[in-house]
Amino acid sequence: MTAANSSFPDLWRAALAQGPSRPFLTYYDDHTGERVELSYATTDNWVAKTANLIQDELALAPGEEIAVLLPTHWQTPIWLLACWIAGVAASVGEDPAAVERAAAVVAGPDRLDDALACRGERIALALRPLGAPFQQVPAGFTDYAAVAPAQPDSFAAYTPVGPDVPALIADGKTWTQAELARDAVEAAARWNLGPGSRVLAGCGFASRPEIRAALTSELAAGASLVLCRNVDPARLPGRMAAEKVNARVTSLGQGGGGAGGTAEGTLGVLSVD
Repeated sequence: MTAANSSFPDLWRAALAQGPSRPFLTYYDDHTGERVELSYATTDNWVAKTANLIQDELALAPGEEIAVLLPTHWQTPIWLLACWIAGVAASVGEDPAAVERAAAVVAGPDRLDDALACRGERIALALRPLGAPFQQVPAGFTDYAAVAPAQPDSFAAYTPVGPDVPALIADGKTWTQAELARDAVEAAARWNLGPGSRVLAGCGFASRPEIRAALTSELAAGASLVLCRNVDPARLPGRMAAEKVNARVTSLGQGGGGAGGTAEGTLGVLSVD
């Protein structure tokens, strides 16, 4: 870990610099038949637009909190990355108190009732194919798909994001930018991830172990992610071959201490033979 990646914006820029045209995220939903592929450059565009929305439209400053109520979906990493790039803390999980105290909330269709507890700004994502907007915007919410496209394609924080700024609130704990970045670098090394790694994941992003295994460790290595929702097991072997998957997020057993586990959880990334 060096000063060059002591905050998450630095970590993201380092991954982007390894080759913007490289694939970052390939998403499948076996119920809808949807497939979305995002390069690092395309992801950076989405992240910039979302970070500008957070900074300018929501008027949130570093250290403030957004409750993220989103499922396994390609737009969930976009929102997490945008929060960290803008210096805003993302809170994830099932804690109702987080929604109540947050300055803003972003929610998918299944979590809109929960999101109403937020007294700040409420953003709704339809999670429809191709990022389509709601056919009817839910009352009390702003449709992300209606406001994000107009945001600038590049992002510059008004206040530099320092290493001690809170970045993630999950599992009853808070992690700073530096802690999140350092943890990602250490996990990537522990799991032998590199720029050529193609990691299959079917988990969500509602806990620190999930986020470590299915997002931040890949970024630290400049790797790419194949994210699957509503997984049809019969399709997995062919998909893994077609996508050249060479590692996957999996349970490492109980205790968290062996085979790459950690004290915070037992999800990890293992090579695929």
